[in-house]
Amino acid sequence: MLRIRKATLDDVRVLREMILEFADFEKLRAQVKTTEESIARDGFGEHALFRALIAEWDGKIAGYAIYFVHYSSFEGQGLFLEDVYVRDGFRGKGIGKAVMAEVAAIAIERGFGAMRWEVLDWNQPAIAFYEGMGATFLHDRKAVQIEGDALRGLAALITDR
Repeated sequence: MLRIRKATLDDVRVLREMILEFADFEKLRAQVKTTEESIARDGFGEHALFRALIAEWDGKIAGYAIYFVHYSSFEGQGLFLEDVYVRDGFRGKGIGKAVMAEVAAIAIERGFGAMRWEVLDWNQPAIAFYEGMGATFLHDRKAVQIEGDALRGLAALITDR
């Protein structure tokens, strides 16, 4: 039996475990910088930056979703789905789709017109899964990120600080 609930501070350890599992799956573990402390602060602190859902199957932790509000100058507020992850032994039971439906319902309840997320271009099963839900792939856009030395270099261009 599937149960989806809001994550609590008590879930921080298992959230971190699943984030690492997800990173292993995506071959990105070396890029994980979050800690239990940062997840607790950023997800459950006074100024929470994200929300999370926990999926349970027959009382066992089966997966999670992390999402947050984003703002588009064209569309207004929306939800950004940072992660949706279902543990290996629980895949194929409709859990991922149910978790995404829950996040979509939250977006609708808040009056948002869109939910966005990213998928790695090699992850064909996920791409097919999203296409099956009617997701639109924004081929005219590329995800962009600046970090580390490049981020510090860009910030250093400001001379009045």
